[in-house]
Amino acid sequence: MSYLEVTKDVYKEAALTPDVGLCCTTTPIWQFPGLQIPTIMQEMNYGCGSTVHPRDLVNNPKILYVGVGGGMELLQFSYFSRQQEGVIGIDVVDEMLEASRKNFVLAEKQNAWFQSDFVTLKKGDALNLPVADNSIDVAAQNCLFNIFKMEELKKALEEMYRVLKPYGRLVMSDPTCEQPMNTTLREDERLRALCLSGSIPLADYVKMLTDVGFGTIEIRARRPYRILDPKHYATEEHIYIESVEVCAIKDPMPEDGPCIFTGKSAIYFGGEDFFDDKKGHILLQNQPLAVCDKTADALNNINRDDIFISESTFHYDGGGCC
Repeated sequence: MSYLEVTKDVYKEAALTPDVGLCCTTTPIWQFPGLQIPTIMQEMNYGCGSTVHPRDLVNNPKILYVGVGGGMELLQFSYFSRQQEGVIGIDVVDEMLEASRKNFVLAEKQNAWFQSDFVTLKKGDALNLPVADNSIDVAAQNCLFNIFKMEELKKALEEMYRVLKPYGRLVMSDPTCEQPMNTTLREDERLRALCLSGSIPLADYVKMLTDVGFGTIEIRARRPYRILDPKHYATEEHIYIESVEVCAIKDPMPEDGPCIFTGKSAIYFGGEDFFDDKKGHILLQNQPLAVCDKTADALNNINRDDIFISESTFHYDGGGCC
């Protein structure tokens, strides 16, 4: 079987028999006023972070979610888009789609505001989305795209870019790894399906997004995820895997390259009320301003002794220079 067929079998099994530890999420489940998440949905939360961010979800957006799991994030998304077919959920595994349908019935009983027809479930493939061009405000996937090998990953990102409206947002959570992995790990199809051996470095992950055409990238979170150790895996060293939460915005690519926010800030502490670099960036006296890495480098290159640039925190939460 190909690694994609192995992946389908793993998640078919996880749909029929929920596996709480399949993908250990490293973020608490978002709770909102009036939202009750059925226990079975929480048990079938096969993500490695969260893709639900309220600031992305204003004005009743049209939302696409690929890889439905037990429907938990579909329910969370529908909280912000309470309209028929406001959310589209796509999965290649029939059993996972059916599990979500059943879980929505429970969700209706626990949430007076929720209707199952807020969510449209479709069988489909991330590599060939059954969705019209330029029709989606927010697209999301959680701990799915890291399973793909590079050719399929490129195609999946191109598909997400295609269906997003101009200035639409692709919100993702995936494992990443800065260390090399040996061939045995990389070719272990079950480990790849379990979101372990497909992890790539964060810089490569970001470049895949910008190569597709996304002009702005936000690194919103970066957390510890797993350790591959010699006692349990085919490795001679400990391999550290993190999970990241990233938002890629379909805005025009700047002439000088993408704006990539990794959580850096600039602080001007000179003798004037503000500093203006004459390139659209104004730093108020002793007030931090979030800056993309490109702007941070440009400010550093001025070689002033009254501008401080922080290191990347990998926790960007909006606002700033661009």
